Amino acid sequence: MIQHIVNLRELSMGKNLSACLVLVMSVSAIAMGGQDLPVLADTIDGVRPRDMMNRYLLGQIEQAWQRWQADYENRKTPEQIAAYQKRLREKFLEAIGPFPEPTPLNAKVTGVITRKGYRVEKVIFESMPGFYVTAALFLPDREQHKPPHPGVLVPCGHSHNGKAHGTYQTMGALLAVHGMAALVFAPIDQAERIQLLDKAGREMMWGTRGHTMAGIGAMLVGRNTAWYEIWDGMRALDYLQSRPEVDSDRIGCTGNSGGGTQTSYLMALDERIKAAAPSCFLNRQGRQIDNAPGDAEQNIFGQLAFGMDHADYIMMRAPRPVLILAATHDFFDIRATWVSFRYAKRLYSRMGFAGHVDLLESDAKHNYDKLHREGAIRWMSRWLLKQDKDIHEPRIQTISDNELRCTPRGQVMLMPGARSVYDLTGERETRLAERRKKLWARAPAAELRDRIRRGAGIRKLAELPEPKVRPVSEVKHNGWAVEKLVIMPEPGIFLPALRFAPAQPSTGPAVLYLHETDLAADAAAGGPIERLLKAGKTVLAVSLRGTGQTQQTAQGKFGSDLGRDWADVFKAYLLGRSYVGMRAEDVLVCARYAAGTAGSGKVELVAVGNVGVPALHAAALEPRLFASVRLSRTLASWSSVARARQTHNQLVNAVHGALETYDLPDLAGMLSGKLTLDQPVDPLARPIQADR
Repeated sequence: MIQHIVNLRELSMGKNLSACLVLVMSVSAIAMGGQDLPVLADTIDGVRPRDMMNRYLLGQIEQAWQRWQADYENRKTPEQIAAYQKRLREKFLEAIGPFPEPTPLNAKVTGVITRKGYRVEKVIFESMPGFYVTAALFLPDREQHKPPHPGVLVPCGHSHNGKAHGTYQTMGALLAVHGMAALVFAPIDQAERIQLLDKAGREMMWGTRGHTMAGIGAMLVGRNTAWYEIWDGMRALDYLQSRPEVDSDRIGCTGNSGGGTQTSYLMALDERIKAAAPSCFLNRQGRQIDNAPGDAEQNIFGQLAFGMDHADYIMMRAPRPVLILAATHDFFDIRATWVSFRYAKRLYSRMGFAGHVDLLESDAKHNYDKLHREGAIRWMSRWLLKQDKDIHEPRIQTISDNELRCTPRGQVMLMPGARSVYDLTGERETRLAERRKKLWARAPAAELRDRIRRGAGIRKLAELPEPKVRPVSEVKHNGWAVEKLVIMPEPGIFLPALRFAPAQPSTGPAVLYLHETDLAADAAAGGPIERLLKAGKTVLAVSLRGTGQTQQTAQGKFGSDLGRDWADVFKAYLLGRSYVGMRAEDVLVCARYAAGTAGSGKVELVAVGNVGVPALHAAALEPRLFASVRLSRTLASWSSVARARQTHNQLVNAVHGALETYDLPDLAGMLSGKLTLDQPVDPLARPIQADR
């Protein structure tokens, strides 16, 4: 065993990379005889190589936070504040996608439950045709409280039983007892709204896992899971206002956790909400994504890049009233919640409405407990009833899940004509496919490449800086020369690489070899790399960022289906970046470096697994650099992902809104004569059979 210690400060020329990077290589492995390719052991300033992308992205998130603070301080006059609110609402809507025209709700009351002081109506309505929403409408006793009543929307958090969860139905009942109507509803993939059922009608996934699975296809067609949740909430407000018992001018909204997320979005976008009280969500985006990253709907594309943080959900609606409900021991950092509150309070004070925003902190864990519920009711009473009074929660007799069920068979997807979120995403992809066909028939190649660059975030080759390349060591065995390298395309990113040189290299193109997981298997004796060497090819084998030794392994919340680096992918997403774009630039930088060592100045590109998606982008955008491209076991199309119910590890290869402009086969078509596709795979990473 040969061991080398390299000072990473020298390698990166960066001040913040002072620790040593240890690389271990087995001579036998270099000779394609074993499994021990270079291993990035040790740490960098206490950070493991697998956390390279986490650290890199958090650095950019911190830069975005510094810009946000500077922009905030320049927002003082009424004109400046109004312009800021308008701009941010527009950017928010652009990021999640435009909403459709409202369609008939076709609302039905499927049952009524009577309790002392209030009654509950079980309701089903359609936020879009065939897209069913189940809800419970809590109405005050007419004898005690004369209608019309204020109406309060209560979106549910990530509870399995949705509206039937004890805390959410208790909130509905408490509002009704105090003279306010409440509509409690669940988002998709909870309670009766599970979107993926097996043939026996049983749920396949729910909650945050379901939201993120649905989010992958939504991202590709320019939407977000938040798009579906926000539109459901807006249509729920339509239903609430349609009821004769409700005063449509006195509307509030309060929800907890995931319901706090929905409340925050709705209060920022829907001016009908006069008073709001989000619970256990408002934080600071950079702190949340590092400490307690949320699922798909809690990460909005590019929001940190265009300057939208959690405090903005409050400030976008200023000076309308907001009460932040927070918990001291929440997994959402209470210190970050106070930071956002202080910024909001200062802006409200500048506007002359300091009393319109407040914070209630309970000495508890993540919750919607009695203290939060009473605080929310007091807030709604103050602003909707004009009654500033103490509220004390009486004992509420909760209703069983079965008794509160709205649907005949327990799930909306078992109802005739029901459409799932996957159906809606697939239908949008069908419409986009027609648009793409027309675009690609008329637009010149240069314009198409520009659109692809902008969408994926890939600079032109001429704009990419030369990488820092540091040799580590070189050995020879059985005629092969093998050099260990570290390639640094930019500060904070180090790509482990091996340069294999045959005894008598050819004068033709070098080969850039990429692998989805690790190069060990393909570098083994008799493997693909050895065959290339025997053909006289010089091979540069590189692990792109976030693969091989820098593959994130600590983010296992969603398992392998959604990827082992899902939280890091969402960090990039918040910054308006894609892993596809960043990895494609890695490919271009490494290919240019490899080409400089080849007699022909060109490169043969080989990519195995899902790194084929960024490799395809790089080759299609800079075709002159590549003599040939071979993609093995690479995703066949994004359109198949957008239409699929389930996918495997496709989040990392999703580009927001890509299908509005192009699909992977469009890129392949730009490489006519150069591209070989070997065993393309479907969204579940299964080889596509001819008869499938």
